[in-house]
Order: sequence, then C-alpha cells, then structure tokens
Amino acid sequence: MQSDKRVPVLVTGGAGYIGSHAVLALQDAGWPVAVIDNLSTGFAFAVPDGVPLYEGDIADADLLARIFAECGTKAIMHFAGSVVVPESVKNPLKYYENNTVKSRALIDAAVRAGVPHFIFSSTAATYGIPEETPVVEDAHKSPINPYGWSKLMTEQMLADTAAAHAMNYCALRYFNVAGADPQQRSGQSTAGATHLIKVAVEAATGKRESVSVYGTDYETADGTGVRDYIHVSDLASAHVLALEQLLAEPGHSLTMNCGYGRGYSVLEVLDSVDRVTNRPIQRRFEPRRAGDPAALVSDPSRIRGTLPWEPQYADLDLIIRHAMQWEDRLSEIRQG
Repeated sequence: MQSDKRVPVLVTGGAGYIGSHAVLALQDAGWPVAVIDNLSTGFAFAVPDGVPLYEGDIADADLLARIFAECGTKAIMHFAGSVVVPESVKNPLKYYENNTVKSRALIDAAVRAGVPHFIFSSTAATYGIPEETPVVEDAHKSPINPYGWSKLMTEQMLADTAAAHAMNYCALRYFNVAGADPQQRSGQSTAGATHLIKVAVEAATGKRESVSVYGTDYETADGTGVRDYIHVSDLASAHVLALEQLLAEPGHSLTMNCGYGRGYSVLEVLDSVDRVTNRPIQRRFEPRRAGDPAALVSDPSRIRGTLPWEPQYADLDLIIRHAMQWEDRLSEIRQG
C-alpha cells in the first residue's frame, strides 16, 4: 500500500491540537507540509520550524489559490473547525458556518485547483446515541447536536464531490482523543478545553479545583459514562496511512472509525489520573447531561483491516502520563 510519492499536503487547523500532531507525523515521515490556521484556537508555537504557516481563513478562496500554487498542494488534511458540543447547542449557526459552510468553500477551492486527495477530521458524534456498541461505520447516523450534524453534512458533501469530480477522500470518525506528542512537541493547549482527560490533568496541576462527573446512574459497571480514548499520536499516524491509501487507490474513498475498541468509564479515567500523577483530584458528582450516551466505543475492525495501522500508545495510563507531561510543559511555555 505504501506510496513512493510523498505529495505536498496542506493541513487546515494545523496549529490546533489534533492538526499539529498530524503535521508532526507528516513531517516525521518526510512529507512536504504547510499549514493554514486563523489562530482563533490554535497556537503558532505548535507549528514546527520549517513548516510554512499561513494565517488566514479556510473560506478565503484567493488565499487558498495562492497556497495551492506556492506549495503545489496535492492533498488536504482538514482539521479546522469548532469542536465544543455544548457550545454547538447554544450557538448552532456558528457551527454550521465554521464546520459546514467553510468546509464547502474549502472543498470548492480544492476542486477548482485540481487537488485530488482530501482527508477529513470527522467525529463519532455523527452516530448520535448508538443502538449498539461497539459502533460500526455503517450504523445508523442520527446526531443529537449541531456539532455532529455539521460534520455529517461535510461527509455528505465529500461523498457527492468525489462522485462528481476527480477527488477521493477519507473521513475519519474520532472517538475521544487525548494525550500529547511523546516528544512533548505539541499537546492540548486550548484554554477551557472540555475533554475529560485534559480537565483532569488541569485539576491535578491545580489549574481547576475539581472535576465534574456527569451522571452516576448509567447502565454501566460503575454507573458512569464509558468512552473509547485514543492517543492523539496514534490518531495522527492513522491520517498519514490513510493518505498513503488514497494515493495508492485514486478512485476509492474511505470512511473509518478511529478508536481502540476499548471503553473506560469516567471513574476509571479519574482513578488512572490519580494513579499516574499521585495527585488525587476532587470529584463533583452532577446530574446527567442531556444527550450523553451511556457508552460510546468504536469497532476499529475496518481501519485495522484497511490500513497497516498499529497503535503504539494504546494504554490509558500512558495517554494520561503524556497529557500530564504536556500540561507541565505548557505552564513553562506560557511563563517563558
């Protein structure tokens, strides 16, 4: 499957959490890479030295045309967008603008420039509350919030575009992404992040007083919600392998879950944080949040059967250790 041709790649949102790790994975593997990011939630320091950073909007057709021409772009990895689920409920039009309308503009610019390969950062939120778990890609998709709908709409646009134009794509549906680059080159840096492991390590470092546990009466082993956590560097490596697959089979597109197929409850995660950091954190028990499924765990059979993807960091304690190391480093970066 390995392609001997490493084409120039444009990473949208490449100064953000997952995008910056994809940039590192591409750079480590020898791909020419450039970044476009408006830095609304990303950080210039997350973009490695030597990688061009274009500060701007993915809906700016003139800027995109210039980038494509200057970089010779042949593939796009699209991470730019808004990702906070509760915010999407309160401000749905922001999410349809940032995640759907602007993705449409990006896809249009790619078609006009003849960019033939597109990898899209999608989400398990497209499934809504799954009828069965682990969740397979062909499961019924009924998002329960505007965030999930905004991503599913973009998946549909890509499918229709690939049917009409010389483009293939891969939509990767993430489960719960956590951790940080093992070499501490990047990590989750966004203030006010809502992901459990990020919140927990902030509490362990004294940046938060406590961690809220939403719901203790689910039909799970300990009553708290169960999720599938994937290390961000394993996720990034999946993007590089997916790109190689798109180059190897130009007429074929892919949709795949990105997870380990193993669920951990909220309390199991917090126990792991206590164990790894030796800094027990205060837990606040709150009512369930509307729309939270009891369990959301991936079936990774398709990605494991399609790509030579061998996760290197599929261990909850290790994910938390890397997240904690980055949290300490982030404090140094902000003080420096």
